Amino acid sequence: MPDTATKRAKFESTWARIRDELLEHISSVGMPAEAVEWYGKNLDYNVPGGKLNRGMSVVDTAEILKGGALDDDEYFKAAVLGWNVELMQAFFLVSDDIMDTSITRRGQPCWYRAPGIGMIAINDAIMLEGAIYFLLKKHFRSSPYYVDLLELFHDTTYQTEMGQLIDLITAPEDHVDLNKFSLDKHRLIVVYKTAFYSFYLPIALAMYMSGVPASYTLEGKTIEPYKVALSILVPLGEYFQIQDDFLDFSAPPEQLGKVGTDIVDNKCSWCVNTALALATPEQRAVLDENYGRKDPAAEARVKEVFEAVGLRERYAAYEADVYGRLKDLIAGIPESTERGTLKRAVFTSFLEKIYKRTK
Repeated sequence: MPDTATKRAKFESTWARIRDELLEHISSVGMPAEAVEWYGKNLDYNVPGGKLNRGMSVVDTAEILKGGALDDDEYFKAAVLGWNVELMQAFFLVSDDIMDTSITRRGQPCWYRAPGIGMIAINDAIMLEGAIYFLLKKHFRSSPYYVDLLELFHDTTYQTEMGQLIDLITAPEDHVDLNKFSLDKHRLIVVYKTAFYSFYLPIALAMYMSGVPASYTLEGKTIEPYKVALSILVPLGEYFQIQDDFLDFSAPPEQLGKVGTDIVDNKCSWCVNTALALATPEQRAVLDENYGRKDPAAEARVKEVFEAVGLRERYAAYEADVYGRLKDLIAGIPESTERGTLKRAVFTSFLEKIYKRTK
């Protein structure tokens, strides 16, 4: 079985063809050379530089559902869908960086801060989103699941934007009000802003491409595979984000690969919401006075409260519980060797990558 680096290299090798299709299209409708060049820079700067986990998950899932390697045509179709997820991610990140007035992204200046870009980045973000629908039309217009793909991308975009709205009005970086925070609100943000597009979207895309129907009968039971997938992938996405929040607080920079900033950035994270639920009045006062301040001493005082309320123990108990629940949900999926049916390996491969990760 190919290792992760080999899989990534193969997936990356399809980007040039997809990028060229997008550039050829805008050139063919009469866009001047300057606009074509600008769009090419936008695509290359913002789309291929991340971890690519979401895009590669489409290919991996399609292979699991087939029960073997994809042929060249199948692979390229799965890669197109995967790069569409990465285009969506780029659209979100370019927009998010403007809203957050962020400085860097993936080790380089945010696109809107790159020389000569500025607020043209808003239009560039919208063009990244538009590329998704051009590619779907070009490669899947005659497929029986074309409308399913369109609806899935539209629905997921809308859901993610709802999550972003809750996040922005709950935890603006320049105004700290912990009374707006709660674990319920944190869960809403996580489910809408992360779980749908990072976990459900790639799997559902591969399911549609692999011919998985809306329902089928197995072992005398009616299975609704997309509902089953959602019931597992949403809590899995929630687990991933809670883990991310905990690592931001607990993991040293040399392990995490970056300096955790959730406390100083006033993030509505699992850590602060759990601490708020457990804090004494005195500890709550410390959080109110110090959370979201750009001050290492204030950050240290918040971390002291996190330690005092037993955040590490709470997280360990949560992780053990959610891992057990997800294993049980996955084990409950009736399985068949027939094509067009769900396979437990789709979900176990995700879960085992996440469980007890350290960065």
